[in-house]
Amino acid sequence: MRVAMLSSISWRTPPRAYGPWELVTSLLTEALVARGVDVTLFATLDSQTSGKLAGVAPRGYSEDPGMDAKVWEALHIAHLFERAGEFDLIHNQADFMPLAFTRLVETPIVTTIHGFSSPRILPVFERYDDRVHYVAISDADRAPSLSYAATIHHGIEVDKFPFDPAGSDDLLFFGRIHPDKGAGEAIRAARATGHRLVMCGLVQDEGYHRREVEPFIDGRQVEYRGVIGGEERLRALGGARGLLHLIGFDEPFGLSVIEAMACGTPVIAYRRGSMPELIDHGVTGFLVDTFEEAVEAIGRLGEIDRAACRRAVEERFTVDRMADEYLALYERILRGA
Repeated sequence: MRVAMLSSISWRTPPRAYGPWELVTSLLTEALVARGVDVTLFATLDSQTSGKLAGVAPRGYSEDPGMDAKVWEALHIAHLFERAGEFDLIHNQADFMPLAFTRLVETPIVTTIHGFSSPRILPVFERYDDRVHYVAISDADRAPSLSYAATIHHGIEVDKFPFDPAGSDDLLFFGRIHPDKGAGEAIRAARATGHRLVMCGLVQDEGYHRREVEPFIDGRQVEYRGVIGGEERLRALGGARGLLHLIGFDEPFGLSVIEAMACGTPVIAYRRGSMPELIDHGVTGFLVDTFEEAVEAIGRLGEIDRAACRRAVEERFTVDRMADEYLALYERILRGA
């Protein structure tokens, strides 16, 4: 089977730190190659893969302010579709723009929808609904107007996330500094309980950061570490009493949730979007509906068995499970089933 894997080019694949779409694309690509699939990864030219690498963009446009995102995305997508006849299947992980090319080629196409950035992009998906096999990353993120080939949850390399049986007394916020991710809510919850809060993530909304986050960063009760990667990232995920995921939107998935649980850290999240699909209430964390419930749940984190958090990820959110489900989907499509 010859598969063309189209990654986003916002960041390198895999990303050096932030870049969830590129991370998932890399994990799937490497797992498929390990299963003997002939995968060509279309990504930035500085990307890394054990498959074949193809690309035109020298680096991610989010890493180089001199690059025009629209120009390089157009070149990147066209580069793949000009070679479409070389492949048995194309897997698009790069949002809606590639859909406009899909009627110009005969190759079957799978598109993983990594969430909808806005309802305004939905007409593009609807227009090509009869041409493309859509995959949702959670049942909660399925648009009623689209047909889907499958729901496939993301998976991670669990063995690369060391289990911390003890954690600490610190709470953790891990995500974009943006109203969607609830950074301000996490600060207020930590302050209400007297716990220290460690914050890690990319500042995506400068105004929100200035209003809701920056005034409270004192290096003592609230510490902001920015974008972190490598061993520092793993220590942060495992070395916490709990992850606060008090989201302000319907989260399509939430990689940081399963990464924290893999390290043994339970999660407190608002009961929105995919959270009920990821968190087993009272076992791997707490699903809450109000800020007051979130504050109360912080006091109950000691009730959670950190080993149970790890087991849940090992059972449900491994990269091997994800790869097996995608490979089964590819084979079903190629059989015409």
